[in-house]
Amino acid sequence: MLSENSRPYIDASVPVLREHGVAITQLFYRTMFEEHPSLTNLFNMGNQANGSQQQSLASAVFAYAANYNNSDALAPVLGRIAHKHASVGLTSAHYPIVGKHLLGAIATTLGDAATPELLGAWDEAYWLIAGELIAAESRLYERSGVAPGHRNIMRVTERVMQAEDIVSLTLVPESGEQPASFHPGQYVTVVVELRPGVYQQRQYSLSDAPNGMAWRISVRRERGVNANPVGAVSNWIHDNIQAGDTLAVSQPFGDFAPALNGEGPIALLSAGVGITPMVSVLNALANQGTHRKVVFAHAARSRAYLAHLDDIEAAGRTLAHLKLHFYVESGEATGLANAPTRSGRMEAGELVAEDPDLANATFYLCGPLPFMQAQRASLLAQGVPADKIHREVFGPDLLDHLL
Repeated sequence: MLSENSRPYIDASVPVLREHGVAITQLFYRTMFEEHPSLTNLFNMGNQANGSQQQSLASAVFAYAANYNNSDALAPVLGRIAHKHASVGLTSAHYPIVGKHLLGAIATTLGDAATPELLGAWDEAYWLIAGELIAAESRLYERSGVAPGHRNIMRVTERVMQAEDIVSLTLVPESGEQPASFHPGQYVTVVVELRPGVYQQRQYSLSDAPNGMAWRISVRRERGVNANPVGAVSNWIHDNIQAGDTLAVSQPFGDFAPALNGEGPIALLSAGVGITPMVSVLNALANQGTHRKVVFAHAARSRAYLAHLDDIEAAGRTLAHLKLHFYVESGEATGLANAPTRSGRMEAGELVAEDPDLANATFYLCGPLPFMQAQRASLLAQGVPADKIHREVFGPDLLDHLL
């Protein structure tokens, strides 16, 4: 718990972080990478290039300053961060490096305003957060049964183009052992060597139910739009990986774990490549023959971008209470039986208004951040309780619910 002496300084930091947070984090990353260039192999340099990682860290620091006395709000955020850190192999040895450069960036950016008392308060706050994360990550490593940074060498046994720009890869351990089990909704980290000595890591959701034999991931080619650079790793995978090749892949991690055995209807709402964890959940529900009502709603730009339709069609043959809804901006039909297609963008509140059963449903969202923000707002406006709405975030989480 933050000491009474430090609290006034952290409270006073809230408006300062609003004004200078991104400048602090930009300086932090620059100085850290200059002194420790090998860390660029650990961080997503695409998110560095488009600024989202700096914004995410600024949001995280501000969220802590605004909520340090609200453990219920911070716990799920720290849990999400711990899973991400474990997936990339972060260790306790990295925390002193991060702390040094973060405090240095605060001091440099704020100048005379960075008094010894203010810096002392943030040093205390940083190590409180770091201590919680180190402990949580240690538990995750112990639970997974591997050391930090462990990578499984997985052979690609099947490559399937699921939709425009989305390829799925079926992976089996090169060792011949059984792959680790996972909870539908979790992800793995894939490490690739883009050029000699230059590595990058990316997270991809597991896109099939656990089966004890293989994992499957689905990778969207990031072509680069506006300020976003072309996806170095996704393009490398699309252009270079074929059946028979191998990839270095982490154990499964992630705290997005829809309750398969819960009560009441379950609604899986996604957009774009956000469909991948939802297909894993859908296939798991089909495998166990759930009697729950399942609503599967997905939004895409056009029919060409609808992925995993074979999985969805197969689930429909098994699940008697599956309701499908597709939103296609171009208005093209999916071609699936009992799968109404609507032209335009998803409005989740409409589904609740049309189906009284969904008043008691648990909702899971996955897709671009604006999509999830819009669907959450739509559901809340329809009277769905906030604790019934859960989401998975691809890329840096801007922590909008805490700001």
